[in-house]
Amino acid sequence: MVMDVPETKPFIFVCGPDDFLVNRLGKERFDALTRDVTDEFAREILSGFANNVGEVEAAINRFRESVQTVAMFGGKRVVWLKDINFLADTVTGRAESTLKLVEDLQAILASVNPAEVDVVVTAAPVDRRRAFPKWCEKNADFAIVGGDGDGAAQALAGIVLSEADTLGVAFGEGALELLLARIGANTRLLIEETHKLAAYLGDEKTIEEAHVAELTPNVAEGDFFEAAEAFFSGDLKWTLKALDRHFYTGGDARPIISALQNRNRILLQIRALLDAGEIKLGPRGIDKSGFERAAANHGRHFVGAPEKSSYNLFTQNPWYLGKLASSAKLPPLRRLIDNQQEFIVAFEEIIQRPGDPDEVLREMAVRCLT
Repeated sequence: MVMDVPETKPFIFVCGPDDFLVNRLGKERFDALTRDVTDEFAREILSGFANNVGEVEAAINRFRESVQTVAMFGGKRVVWLKDINFLADTVTGRAESTLKLVEDLQAILASVNPAEVDVVVTAAPVDRRRAFPKWCEKNADFAIVGGDGDGAAQALAGIVLSEADTLGVAFGEGALELLLARIGANTRLLIEETHKLAAYLGDEKTIEEAHVAELTPNVAEGDFFEAAEAFFSGDLKWTLKALDRHFYTGGDARPIISALQNRNRILLQIRALLDAGEIKLGPRGIDKSGFERAAANHGRHFVGAPEKSSYNLFTQNPWYLGKLASSAKLPPLRRLIDNQQEFIVAFEEIIQRPGDPDEVLREMAVRCLT
């Protein structure tokens, strides 16, 4: 009986929408290939990052020279061409000269002799409609990391859950949603935070919502989360202390106002829909069906704010909105409108009193919370 021998591919090609995930897998493959390589000159890492056509040409020329170099002491060489960005749908990627240079890159890869050199190529992002990625898919040891999208919440959740599984931990109810809301679409930080939370657990196996609330910074909203959280809790004493901590470390006033405006803008929209009876707020947050009906009825009015934005309530995660609305007693609509006016007044006062931004915000907090 004749056994089929798997075909050895001449090179490894890793791509995807997220450069962190792509480079991480690329490094794993490169490390595996170089594990038994003792000659440091037989290992080479080259950058494929290019800001213009000239840099694309230089990167490909360096790569050509590297794969054609013979190992000094015999054996194989291992070459990693990483951080390629000129395969994307960008000005540089679309340039006719770049497309011709990519044909040169394909010719180099097609001529690689796996008996003499192992090659790893990593690229993010990649326009897979083009001929070169399709050719790589057929002719390389090909891998896509992180899906073939742009980092949607579902894909990010899958990445985090997979990472947690490798660490032997799981997320409790609400913990993953809060982590995504606080970190946003930053894969590197999401993975680092998952490792941090897993390490904090010790012998425990479940990351709870309370762990995320305590240990994870609100990166998605900026470094001004405490002041906004304190303000909208209605706790004047906590708000003043949070402002003191912010200004003690040399913080600026305007980002604080921006964070307050963003939160207030979201709460205004929630309150308007609640008062109109279009959505309901319960123990588990905003009811999903009501939120979807409201989005269908009013989403068309948010022209110019299709991406995630505090200007458009319907671009936000309903779970996160429920958390914001139920974290303290939701102020009435009149109070929220007054808050927005107070933020404008404070901004104007900061311009008039540039030496007293901390006092301006303290005075504003007193007016709003008493």
